[in-house]
Amino acid sequence: MKIKPLADRVVIKAVEAEETTKGGIILAGSAKEKPQIAEVLAVGPGGNVDGNEIKMYVKVGDKVITSNYAGTEVKIDGEEVKIVRQSDILAVVE
Repeated sequence: MKIKPLADRVVIKAVEAEETTKGGIILAGSAKEKPQIAEVLAVGPGGNVDGNEIKMYVKVGDKVITSNYAGTEVKIDGEEVKIVRQSDILAVVE
């Protein structure tokens, strides 16, 4: 199934957290931090949202940092993704 976001929405998938520390220590599942970096899978068209013209600044394939509690988590074809507003994206990682 393909998902197509509307308006200023962006579909992202969390990038897996590191399983080892810089010192080589392997982390247990409960010790891993929730990833804040995600990859953009789909981008809405932007346009007029709540009376404001919205231009989309992210594109498919970008790595982004999002707010901790932003968006709605959904499961599509067994894969967990999150749908967020572009305004919930804090930065693009280069």
